[in-house]
Amino acid sequence: MNDIDTNIVWHEHPVTRQSREKSNGHKGAVLWFTGLSGSGKSTLAGAVEQTLAAKNIKTYLLDGDNVRHGLCGDLGFSDADRQENIRRIGEVAKLMVDAGLVVITAFISPYREDRQKVRDLFQPAQFFELYVATPVEICEQRDPKGLYRQAREGKIKQFTGIDSPYEAPLKPEFSTDGRQTIPYTVEQIIDLLNTKGIFTV
Repeated sequence: MNDIDTNIVWHEHPVTRQSREKSNGHKGAVLWFTGLSGSGKSTLAGAVEQTLAAKNIKTYLLDGDNVRHGLCGDLGFSDADRQENIRRIGEVAKLMVDAGLVVITAFISPYREDRQKVRDLFQPAQFFELYVATPVEICEQRDPKGLYRQAREGKIKQFTGIDSPYEAPLKPEFSTDGRQTIPYTVEQIIDLLNTKGIFTV
């Protein structure tokens, strides 16, 4: 710990997470969507947020591409930069959960260790790892941004699923193979959150 760190203390404030949750009418939580590029993470995350918003649940969606326009705009795609990208997102999500929000994230987040570090920031009932397990063959067929094609051509290096690994979750709170309809999958996720007491809608 350096000299600056010794002068930094955590300040407790009179308005707590619990009071914010009471005002919101639901608990704060993180829905951490993970999966390959093109798996459908962002589409599913957006559909979940839209459904929750219609039920007056206070949410915020942190999308991988959007975050790299600002908060993580200084990072590349090396292993170290990917780890820092996920670390920053985890810390931002922690603040948002403290605000009583249901935070929805959509990141490849390919490494189990990095996802575990984010999970460790939260209480067990606050973090939900949602694995969109669409096979790489299907992701590559979709290839909405042409990224797989560029990776195959050698124009993009260290591309997850091609020349960089993806470590699938071992015990996610929810998983889908990406073949079900969006409405069906959203309904399953909403049911999970209801069961876990995040809200009752």
